[in-house]
Amino acid sequence: MDIRIYYEDTDCGGVVYYANYLKYFERARTHYLEERGLSVAGLREQGTQFVVVHAEVDYRSPGRYGDTLVVDTTLAAASQTSFTFAHVVRERTSGRLVVEGSAKLVTVDEQLKVRRLDKPTLAALQGPPQTRS
Repeated sequence: MDIRIYYEDTDCGGVVYYANYLKYFERARTHYLEERGLSVAGLREQGTQFVVVHAEVDYRSPGRYGDTLVVDTTLAAASQTSFTFAHVVRERTSGRLVVEGSAKLVTVDEQLKVRRLDKPTLAALQGPPQTRS
C-alpha cells in the first residue's frame, strides 16, 4: 500500500512525525482485510470489533515530505481471539527501509469482551488476497 507524504504528515523539519506511522499501519491493516473480502464496518455490524493491545515501531531512517512510502503488511500470528500484523515501510524509489513495526489486535464484542472469530472469518484473515474479476 502506498502512502504519499504531505506537509501535514511532517514535523517542522520536514520529517514524518513519528506517531503518523501508527496511522499508516492502521490503513495498511484495513487494506489487508479488504483484500481478503473482509470489511471492518461489516464485521462491526455483526458484533465483532478489533482493539490494538500492543504496538511496536522501530524507526530505521526518516521518511520526508514528498516521499512515497510503501507499507508492506503481513499476518505474523493468528488465533481465534487475537492476531498480530507485521509492517515494513520503505521509500518507494530507493527501497530504503524507513520503519518496521507490529501491532497485536484482540477480537472483542460490543461490550469490549474478548470474542472468538468464526471459522470463515479466521480463514479469510489467514488466506491470500482475493483476485478481482
